[in-house]
Amino acid sequence: MLSPSPLSLLCALLLCFPLAILFTITCPTAVPTTAGGGGSTSRLNNDTPESPPPPPPPPRPPISKDDESLLRVAARVNPRPTSPRKLAFMFLTTTPLWLSPLWEVYFNGTNKSLYNIYVHADPSFEYYPPFSGVFSGRCILSKPSLRYSPTLISAARRLLAHALLDDSGNYMFAILSPSCVPIHSFDFTYKTLVRSKKSFIEILQNEPGTYDRWAARGQDAMLPVVRLEDFRIGSQFWVLTRKHARLVVDDESIWDKFNQPCTREDTCYPEENYFPTLLHMRDPRGCVHATLTHVDWSVSNDGHPREYTPFDVGPELISKLRSDRPRYGDGGSNGSDWSVRERRDRHHPFLFARKFSRESIDRLLRLANDDILKD
Repeated sequence: MLSPSPLSLLCALLLCFPLAILFTITCPTAVPTTAGGGGSTSRLNNDTPESPPPPPPPPRPPISKDDESLLRVAARVNPRPTSPRKLAFMFLTTTPLWLSPLWEVYFNGTNKSLYNIYVHADPSFEYYPPFSGVFSGRCILSKPSLRYSPTLISAARRLLAHALLDDSGNYMFAILSPSCVPIHSFDFTYKTLVRSKKSFIEILQNEPGTYDRWAARGQDAMLPVVRLEDFRIGSQFWVLTRKHARLVVDDESIWDKFNQPCTREDTCYPEENYFPTLLHMRDPRGCVHATLTHVDWSVSNDGHPREYTPFDVGPELISKLRSDRPRYGDGGSNGSDWSVRERRDRHHPFLFARKFSRESIDRLLRLANDDILKD
């Protein structure tokens, strides 16, 4: 019988022992406070003399800085979430989180065992004021993330991998920007998401400019893996189930096609194409083909949607954002999801909205209790 090599023993250890995430603070942070949501950042203490605390677990191997190793290990996590099911709020930013005071109100009083927060902060930028409150100590190991490049996809996949490895209870994974705000209470958002067995991601077919985006890396660069008829467009803001989060971090073939430089920037928006295309090709019936993050494209500036200023922010705006109907892609299907079974005219509610300016924070805080977080 062949004796196991040191390498095979190491691999066995990695597979047998669960991995706990080690957060690497790569951006300025204030004095740490208890971060939201369980996982590696909060533990229950047992103070009863009859039950002494168990000995600390043995040290676990740190997560590799190499993305391929990180994704490979994350793809092996248990597909079934532990109880209670949790929401993973993943912020992808290159700026300070100017709207964080509203998020503090949003999470205030919420059971911390129901959510986790993760921040990918491009190390090329400075962050002042530093991340504090529920965002303190929540930065993952981050890398540059630039427009017109696949690095934004890499950042989102990195967030998913860390969230999968950090807490086995993470069930739904929401990607957010620094200009995103909640437009419902945490309780409403939590119940809406944990009751669903499907991901919420906009998947649009035959959109204007589809061919140009598909050929942005070269006329046949996507072939044979991604055919033009399989190529999809959609919002880069989605909420994925644990099943689909594992699918994303495990993908290699489709990612290899998108992980190529574009030959022209004006048609290069890979973060709006990779995720819709991947989910369409791998599990379209497992998705509600709509985003739950509201955005107004009736006004566009340099590829960015309308930005709400303090003059725009009021009860009427919040009411409108809540009442608007998501756009359902690929034939308008709502995926026969739980929330639209009772009436044909029912639709999924928007849970978040963008794009809000940093100057709008005071107005948003005034509306927080009576309008934004009241359901």
